[in-house]
Amino acid sequence: MNESKSIRRISVMLCGLILGSVVNTRQDARGLSVSAEQQHGGKYRIVDTGQEKCYDNSKEIVCPRPGWSFYGQDAQYQGFAMAYRDNGDGTVTDLNTGLMWQKTPDFVKRTLVEAEAYAESLGLAGYGDWRLPTIKELFSIVDFRGNIRTRTPYINSYYFDFEYPNTAEGWRIIDAQYRSGNRYVGTTMRGDRSAFGFNFADGRIKSYPVAGRRAGRQYVRCVRGPAYGENDFVDNGDGTITDRATSLMWMKADSDRTMNWQEALEYAENLEYGGHDDWRLPNVKELQSIVDYSRAPDALDPAYRGAAIDPVFGLTAEESWFWTSTTHIENYFGYYVCFGQGFSARTFGGEPINAHGAGAVRSDPKSGDPSDWPGGLGPQSDEIRIYNYVRCVRGGEAK
Repeated sequence: MNESKSIRRISVMLCGLILGSVVNTRQDARGLSVSAEQQHGGKYRIVDTGQEKCYDNSKEIVCPRPGWSFYGQDAQYQGFAMAYRDNGDGTVTDLNTGLMWQKTPDFVKRTLVEAEAYAESLGLAGYGDWRLPTIKELFSIVDFRGNIRTRTPYINSYYFDFEYPNTAEGWRIIDAQYRSGNRYVGTTMRGDRSAFGFNFADGRIKSYPVAGRRAGRQYVRCVRGPAYGENDFVDNGDGTITDRATSLMWMKADSDRTMNWQEALEYAENLEYGGHDDWRLPNVKELQSIVDYSRAPDALDPAYRGAAIDPVFGLTAEESWFWTSTTHIENYFGYYVCFGQGFSARTFGGEPINAHGAGAVRSDPKSGDPSDWPGGLGPQSDEIRIYNYVRCVRGGEAK
């Protein structure tokens, strides 16, 4: 990284600290403090992942300086810090998004139909407009300091009550999947209709079958409040796309080649593109924010068939996965987002199995040879690629 680029970044950090102390606020209808940005209506505030430590390919490291190997990862850019208020009535308000959450689930596993009926009938804290969260709403409260090995959930358990499943009842310790209201527009496994959920025990988004013999039951944490997670993309005509909802600017094209995680960090930090040189590798919440869950390469409706991203973006390959700057701490892998199908290493009828759906969020080893993983990884034999694409980001509130 050149010296002038470093100086500009320091200047931006100082300006951000000054401006952050004078943000205009008012009270919304629920008595919630709302920033001037949120007053503008429909702003999509991406909450920080919470990661504070740095990692190389296999372990925690001292956070590197600009120009060093592994510089530019999640912990080195901080966005809107998680901020919650316990309302004392069984609800928790997210002070960033304005969403109100159910503090304590009843820890009953439900089918999707049962979950939808439960949310519709819930009368908590005097409100009757509870719903299943969208997958982007659910992802907004994820804390990426989670670690199944240390029994640290992927959620702030000071504000949100959490329990691991009872293994004496036949559940695995990792079976802490929570439902979203997003049904997958294609099919998974061997033609299963499915819906997305997030696992607060192991930190992944997957699409789970909702009907037939493989249909599963999952927990429910209901939400209410303003619409959240809606993009507003503008093509700037210079090879960049701005999401006016999040204030993030994205590369319109991708990296045009795949690379491992360290290479992805270096690519982003050294990129000069569209007249800007302050690009970074997006964290997992930033990258998931541009997933379009109404689209998939295997969508049943041909009108929505394509990668799970707005067509305003260019793609080298439809079935592509993209690196993020976030580390999956429990195994030191790097998180990636599937804009193509979330394939298994298994095949059926000579074709790869779409195990988790386009829009899944999983993790890969950061380096190595994919051929060393012929059987994939995990219960669904997730395909291991190691070499993934990159779409860099700039702007927003990251400092």
